Amino acid sequence: MASTPYRPPEHHGLSVLYLSDQLIVVDKPSGLLSVPGRHPGKEDCLSRRVQAEFPDAMIVHRLDMGTSGIVVMARGAKALRELSRQFQERRVRKSYQALVDGCWSVAATGEIGLPIGVDQANPPKQKVDHATGRPCLTRYRVLDSGGGPGVSRIALEPITGRLHQLRVHMEAMGHPIVGDDFYGTPASCAKAERLMLHASQIEFEHPETGTLLRVECPPPF
Repeated sequence: MASTPYRPPEHHGLSVLYLSDQLIVVDKPSGLLSVPGRHPGKEDCLSRRVQAEFPDAMIVHRLDMGTSGIVVMARGAKALRELSRQFQERRVRKSYQALVDGCWSVAATGEIGLPIGVDQANPPKQKVDHATGRPCLTRYRVLDSGGGPGVSRIALEPITGRLHQLRVHMEAMGHPIVGDDFYGTPASCAKAERLMLHASQIEFEHPETGTLLRVECPPPF
């Protein structure tokens, strides 16, 4: 699959959602890498933009380049260890919103438990693989099945955290995420200029106080 040139959005300042001595939560714009890419010309990314203002900030988790929304960064090694542990132990609750192609025709709420593995013919693309795929679970809730011409708005909660999990599961349900040039159809891609997937809410224990911290970020679409 041919790669498209990297054209990150212009930097007009950080959108900080939460800030303390231990962590910073920011809203990543669509089209920006979370960390530097492996090839020349892909140095501009969220982590470097944040570190330009907060040199002690370290990435804890990532979003796909096309996905917008909430990213948590730790400030200091102690906070990094604690936050990383929460992600590894699946104690972090993440919610997304997506616009998907078509009028959603299955149940208004439910779970998708299809296993996902690497598409060996097209890496790093993923696919549903019942033979060797890793277990995956996504919970969904339909918010609006008439949000536009042939588009539905869905709330998604990934219980596991596999690469491209939400995008693969939506494709498998027959409703690829609008604007997804990796897993969508030409028709679904033409409905938006970006991937219509946004990390809208996160809940985790504050690494210093242990109290539950919830951060919200409404989608820009």
